[in-house]
Amino acid sequence: MKILRKIFLLCLDICSVGLAAGLGLLLRFDLNVNAVLEPYDSHIWTLLPCTVVVTILVYWLFRLYDIIWNYVSVSELERIVVADFIISIMNIIIGMVLNFDSNTEQWYMPRSFYFIFCFLLIMFTCMTRFGYRGVRMIIQRSRDKKIGANVMVVGAGEAGNMIIKEIMASDFLHKHICCVIDDSSQKVGSFLQGVKIVGNRDVIPDMVEKYDIKEIIVAIPSADKKELSSIVNICQKTGCAVKILPGICEIVNEEGKLEQLRDVQVEDLLGRDPIVVDLNSIMGYVTGRVVLVTGGGGSIGSELCRQLAEHGVKRLIIVDIYENNAYSIQQELLMKYPELDLVVLIASVRNTNRLKSIFEAYKPEIVYHAAAHKHVPLMETSPNEAVKNNVFGTLKTVKAADAAGVEKFVLISTDKAVNPTNIMGATKRICEMIVQTYNKKSKTEFVAVRFGNVLGSNGSVIPLFKKQIEMGGPVTVTHPDVIRYFMTISEAVSLVLQAGALAKGGEIFVLDMGEPVKILELAENLIRMSGFVPYQDIDIKFSGLRPGEKLFEELLMDEEGLQDTENKLIHIGKPIKLDEDKFLKDLDNLYMACLDEPNPATVRKLVASIVPTYKPRTEV
Repeated sequence: MKILRKIFLLCLDICSVGLAAGLGLLLRFDLNVNAVLEPYDSHIWTLLPCTVVVTILVYWLFRLYDIIWNYVSVSELERIVVADFIISIMNIIIGMVLNFDSNTEQWYMPRSFYFIFCFLLIMFTCMTRFGYRGVRMIIQRSRDKKIGANVMVVGAGEAGNMIIKEIMASDFLHKHICCVIDDSSQKVGSFLQGVKIVGNRDVIPDMVEKYDIKEIIVAIPSADKKELSSIVNICQKTGCAVKILPGICEIVNEEGKLEQLRDVQVEDLLGRDPIVVDLNSIMGYVTGRVVLVTGGGGSIGSELCRQLAEHGVKRLIIVDIYENNAYSIQQELLMKYPELDLVVLIASVRNTNRLKSIFEAYKPEIVYHAAAHKHVPLMETSPNEAVKNNVFGTLKTVKAADAAGVEKFVLISTDKAVNPTNIMGATKRICEMIVQTYNKKSKTEFVAVRFGNVLGSNGSVIPLFKKQIEMGGPVTVTHPDVIRYFMTISEAVSLVLQAGALAKGGEIFVLDMGEPVKILELAENLIRMSGFVPYQDIDIKFSGLRPGEKLFEELLMDEEGLQDTENKLIHIGKPIKLDEDKFLKDLDNLYMACLDEPNPATVRKLVASIVPTYKPRTEV
């Protein structure tokens, strides 16, 4: 098949040379056949065989018979022009040798003939090469217009151009590009690969209706998260399927490719750029060290373990009470890092003797404390368990770390610890107070890391919404005005790891999380991402704020201020003065009360005496 194609192109080239030579001579004489005088009409036949041979040889050297003409571009056009220019030079030389009258010292072929011939040969060669592609594209566009999905491309830059070009050139993608959107007023009204740029993002809903668009491709890899979120929100409200080309740093050679298109993810709707921490530059403090992670099977804990394993810890110790999670992360790490010295232990942070034996046996140098009860409504109905696990689990782990001479201890905290209205947040605030208190009396550097809701973590709102959508709805939102700060698991872990590197002892690290997200809008966007229309296909119902919930979370208490760090998106909350002796005595009283299994009201009262900013929203 390949040989036949080359023979076919060779035959076309021979015809092109003959046609260019004959028509070139006629054009020289204004297409007047009678004006073509001897000896021109006879000498052209002398020149023509040599020209054909030269043309085939030059085209062969320029590999014009090996190109896949389905994908010809400007580079192929340049090769054709250079090749034909060389052929014309060779023709002049051959003409001088074959068709030169030494008596009259004149050429038998007009000099202008060679220039006309060169132009015509370029034109005919381009027609034979590009014509195939043109006819093929016309047929393909006609076919795609009949059977393909109507597509809108947002972004008339290089990435958009590449996406449109690849779709049009594909035999397997049946998509009809109807229009292009771009915010540049200078581009509006122009054409990209033959497709009109019809307006800016404001006209997206109108153009979707006008062209009956079924799919929107957002091809703006240079856009930041805030801009991307705004565009995606507009696109999703049209009910079309939306796909996104990844950020520029994810694209090799900064060119858009169809295989890089992905569905819209929840992270795209946060309206901010992801927090990027150069872990390679800061993770030297864990390389070659013995590191222990409590709650290592949970969402945050397991990601911590992955990052630690990747950066060459001497030994990684995972402690978790839930065997299924522990087993899962154990098998994952063993497969990915077979050389890793991994120890997985089933243990409760509430067991003093078990913790003591673990720290004495394995002598960890760095500890990440991620073990905690985090589910707000469940802890509201079982406040005693929240106190036992969060407060005294942390206290016992802190004491074990202090006794074992651990160098660094990093506590995973939450924005719910700020002016808490629920028992979970209040217990995490006590954990922060424990860390800051023991930092002053221990050689261990104790720090805390405070951040908001984690997308995709166990118990977060996103998996719940997705499950409700899969079941056909309704999606339940507690209140139309509730807002939350969100971050991805990778962002949370990056912050925790950087905190360990920056830690000097006693700090509460706080992430600048950008603008909070309205939960109602998040639910609506998730429904659209799933291909449904909110309130029509999937209903949204308001269930009311649950016990302990508030409309918005805070990252700082009124008494705290912010101190900058090397990373402009990571800050340090200034410690609040604390009567440490009274605090430790209050903890003893709380511990004794928990042993007596008091009623929830008693637990809340004792917790409130320790955390003055704790204001329970409701009683259960």
